[in-house]
Amino acid sequence: MWKVYILECKDGSLYTGITDNLQRRFEEHQTGKGGKFTHAFKVDKVLYSEPYGSKNEALKREAQIKRWTRKKKLALIKGDLKLLKKL
Repeated sequence: MWKVYILECKDGSLYTGITDNLQRRFEEHQTGKGGKFTHAFKVDKVLYSEPYGSKNEALKREAQIKRWTRKKKLALIKGDLKLLKKL
């Protein structure tokens, strides 16, 4: 099973990615073996994840979320569907 996830970095920035093993990928980000962004901004915690049956589905959702504003991502994380639809 694939997951789209959103991490919070220590500076408060958000990072969106996909993985087939969230625990392993989070540890990679924490130890500097993840993406360039998380290596530079240091990961703090996982804020959100969604399961997907295929890598292709996860990639499409990741691309969609990456185009969103920070405010819209935070609405998704909080589960505020009303605000999410407005943004």
